[in-house]
Amino acid sequence: MVERFFQRPLRIRSLRDGPGGLLLERFANVLCEGGYAKTTARRHIRAAEHLIYWATREGVPLSTARQTLLEGFERHLARCRCPGYGQSDLPELIRGARLFLEQQPGTDPLAACRIEAEGAESEVFSEFCDWMRRQRGTTDATLCAYRVWIEDLQNRFGEDFAGLDARSLRKFVLEKTRQTGWAATKKCVTALRLFVRFLTAEGRCPAGLDAAIPAVVHWRLSSLPRYVQPQDVERIIGSCDLGSPVGRRDRAILLLLARLGLRAGDIVGLRLSDIDWAGASVSVSGKTHRETRLPLTQEVGEAIVEYLRDGRPAAQSDALFLRSRAPVGPFASHAAVSVLVAQAMRRAGVVRPSRGAAHVLRHSVATSMLREGASLQEIAHVLRHRSIATTEIYAKVDVTMLKQIAQPWPEVSSC
Repeated sequence: MVERFFQRPLRIRSLRDGPGGLLLERFANVLCEGGYAKTTARRHIRAAEHLIYWATREGVPLSTARQTLLEGFERHLARCRCPGYGQSDLPELIRGARLFLEQQPGTDPLAACRIEAEGAESEVFSEFCDWMRRQRGTTDATLCAYRVWIEDLQNRFGEDFAGLDARSLRKFVLEKTRQTGWAATKKCVTALRLFVRFLTAEGRCPAGLDAAIPAVVHWRLSSLPRYVQPQDVERIIGSCDLGSPVGRRDRAILLLLARLGLRAGDIVGLRLSDIDWAGASVSVSGKTHRETRLPLTQEVGEAIVEYLRDGRPAAQSDALFLRSRAPVGPFASHAAVSVLVAQAMRRAGVVRPSRGAAHVLRHSVATSMLREGASLQEIAHVLRHRSIATTEIYAKVDVTMLKQIAQPWPEVSSC
């Protein structure tokens, strides 16, 4: 596979005949499947070749702990005099070496590529994740969202939580959430409360500390749903460049959000097998993991077909929508979908009314249905709300109906 990135026969022979020829060949295959550009892939292969050369010369086995190998290689690069190897871009060399070491036989090659942008988990956080999966069936996406808060707690108190007390824990939570909105505050409180319960169950901290974490005060249905007008929705969808693979992908995603009211997480979770072309429907599991079949309209179906035919890169993943940049694979999280929608809004010149760009389109679907005369029950069915009480918030934006039931304000005599 190295010939995909290198043209000169002499160079290809030197890579294959070197001490790590088979490893470099497999690494090149991983980079190819990940959709890396030739220039980037050559730099990563060059870094891996340099690492193998250094390890062989120093007698360091590649089975050594990954972090130890990387630290030794980084120290070597600072004073490298290896013939034929340069070190003009140290971060790029370290990145390529790390990516190479993560590529192991028998693992998902795309998963190995993804760690390029991820840091290593601490031991206690890994144990917490295993505990959450066993006890609650928590998804990896949710655990990833918890990670930042838990690692901040670890940075404050270290790995030993035996001395953790209610006052210091409460002070930490208040400091971390002082500059955040209610949604982020709620996520922080939930993550830390679950983590403290895990520590208590494992006997690593005193019992009852989870009660010291303050609750988030947020009145249900207290705010108005943020939405954009129908003409703005059409401008957002029309801002995609259909002459590019990315534009075709983005348009298909935007139509699913704007026509079917899907969540960003639904887009990430869609698989090729979820599309029933014969029955003109799409299966969505959503937050409750209950499968729901939604109608696949002609417009949405044609957009997906155009993306699959002329936009979706070849990949081992069965995810319907893939990243456009290497490593090619599914979106890492729902945040990537919101970023995509926010970019489309900027292109269309539409002001984003709230931070959750993808959810704005979901609110816009419900608002448009309400204005067209749909009942709250029908909207709840489309949005897959388990309770009609969740859908009641959209009654606030039905100004026409509210005017009919609003009582006149009693006149007050002037003073």
